[in-house]
Amino acid sequence: MEKYTNIFRDSYAGYFNYLLQEITTFHWENYFYGLIIVSLIVWGLELAFPWRKDQKIFRKDFWLDVFYMFFNFFLLNLIVLIFLSNTTEALFNDLLAFAGIKLDNFQLVNLDTLPYGLGLLLFFLVSDFVQWNTHRLLHRSPFLWNFHKLHHSVKEMGFAAHLRYHWMEPIVYKSILYIPLAIIGGFDVADVAIVHFFALTVGHLNHANLGWDYGLLKYIFNNPKMHIWHHAKELPKSHKHGVNYGLTLSIWDYIFKTNHIPHDGRDIELGFEGDEKFPKDFLKQEAYPLSKQK
Repeated sequence: MEKYTNIFRDSYAGYFNYLLQEITTFHWENYFYGLIIVSLIVWGLELAFPWRKDQKIFRKDFWLDVFYMFFNFFLLNLIVLIFLSNTTEALFNDLLAFAGIKLDNFQLVNLDTLPYGLGLLLFFLVSDFVQWNTHRLLHRSPFLWNFHKLHHSVKEMGFAAHLRYHWMEPIVYKSILYIPLAIIGGFDVADVAIVHFFALTVGHLNHANLGWDYGLLKYIFNNPKMHIWHHAKELPKSHKHGVNYGLTLSIWDYIFKTNHIPHDGRDIELGFEGDEKFPKDFLKQEAYPLSKQK
């Protein structure tokens, strides 16, 4: 028990110092200013090349989504995720040790033994595929869907809608992702930063007011014209739980037949059935899944 108490203390103290350093210093893998720079660039693209030309610059819930963006990206880590991430790692390692398994023997591939570009590509593909499956789970599990509804409560798409989600979601994503990443092992901070900023940029673009599909690359990368159908209020009868689950890559949807782009979706209604009763303010949105379970 003392071990996990120390993890709790060290996690919060360490992350607070890390966040303070991120805000007061600038370096290429700086997550704080990286988020701001990527957001401003994609917002600028929205304003220069708007798909829905009548959509206001400060669209519906713009400031709520901006708040979610910083809350989920930084404060949420400070409040919950760092401790849970460190605890999950410790529990996983303790369970392996109890079973007499060394982590080095558990790893199927070590990225350090591969050429750098190949190792980075493998890390990215494994991460994205696991997250694609996790995203499907959020839609198919009634319990998890009540948390994921928050992200689908967006009624007008814009870059900041990318990070409107309930705090439970990253816990689910990170918990499921931990074991696959432990199996491949060997990635470092630079690898994580590269994949992170690439995924952040694509995710912002997917939610932006842009009518792009990237031509033939649409079969590889998720894009605004594809992702808007993921947020469609009316779903096809053949895919009642959802479509276009891709986060960064669209290829998984094409492989597993969950792709759905019937026509230009610029003006389709967004949301989910019964979303008119979904709370409009932050605190009630955060509390919604718990009250719904009751």
